[in-house]
Amino acid sequence: MQTYSLPQTNPESVVLLQITDTHLFANGSGSLLGVATKDSFHAVLNGVDAAARHFDAIVATGDISQDHTPYSYQRFADGISRWSQPCFWLPGNHDFQPTMQSILPSEQIKPQQQVLVGDHWQMILLDSQVQGVPHGELSAAQLVLLDAALAHYPDRHALILLHHHPLEAGSAWLDQHQLHNNSGLWKVIDDHPQVKAVLCGHIHQDLDRTYHGVRVLATPSTCIQFMPDSDDFALDHNNPGWRYLELINDGQIITSVHRISGDQFKPKLDAEGY
Repeated sequence: MQTYSLPQTNPESVVLLQITDTHLFANGSGSLLGVATKDSFHAVLNGVDAAARHFDAIVATGDISQDHTPYSYQRFADGISRWSQPCFWLPGNHDFQPTMQSILPSEQIKPQQQVLVGDHWQMILLDSQVQGVPHGELSAAQLVLLDAALAHYPDRHALILLHHHPLEAGSAWLDQHQLHNNSGLWKVIDDHPQVKAVLCGHIHQDLDRTYHGVRVLATPSTCIQFMPDSDDFALDHNNPGWRYLELINDGQIITSVHRISGDQFKPKLDAEGY
């Protein structure tokens, strides 16, 4: 397993910036249900700059591309190159890993599945993609990797990252596309009490729940948003956004979701799917 050590610049905590579900196209005018994803992605990046909050690393939790092209992935790499912090990424159901891996990793975007975060935390990045279908699963190898990473550092608080949501979010159409074998994930987690949170993308909305004593977090997309608690496909009027996670030395997580302002990225609210 490849391991990366992320230094701790603040003695009390490490801050992560989560960007997810960018759905970029090679064509700069490419849009998803009425939202030009390159423009909304850059609006989020500009919003992060305007917030002027220090962060130590970027985590990108899947669905980077919508059209599987090399240049869509290059757009992502070019966009975050405005910052010097490392980025850790994992694939979503819309990503095509052979193309993704032709561009990423880069000098900034790291391939590691295990990241030692400062002196008190570790992140473990899992691949929940099942090629060709929207739902997720974790292979036996991924579960073994997770168990081994947690067992190797029992004294480090742990943050687990994957694309698919590992519990029902409350929307029937979305929940059929969740992590299907989530019981395997929770079995491993139950054996390792140092796990503090699971962080995902996929559902294009803010989620913050506690399950099995572990916090489960999901984050708005940088483009379209899905309506929470809707059994049928529905888009939300909320703006694109991002999340900060401050990992405190004692195991607490302080987190906040931020969104861009304005009304320039309103989707086709009458869309019936995508």
